[in-house]
Amino acid sequence: MTVNVGTIDRIARVVIGLALIAFALGYIAPGTSWSWVGWIGIVPILTAAFGTCPAYSMIGCSTR
Repeated sequence: MTVNVGTIDRIARVVIGLALIAFALGYIAPGTSWSWVGWIGIVPILTAAFGTCPAYSMIGCSTR
């Protein structure tokens, strides 16, 4: 797997991922029935940690 996620992109993915997980845990908009959607935040955190994005690989894009 080649690294195709740059530094600024990684930072943005971590921030967005943490915000989504905070939504899932009820820190943002508590009591909503859509809180399960926040668990999607794991995906951007993992792509930032590994430095590779499968979607970028499919379309031939790189922010590095």
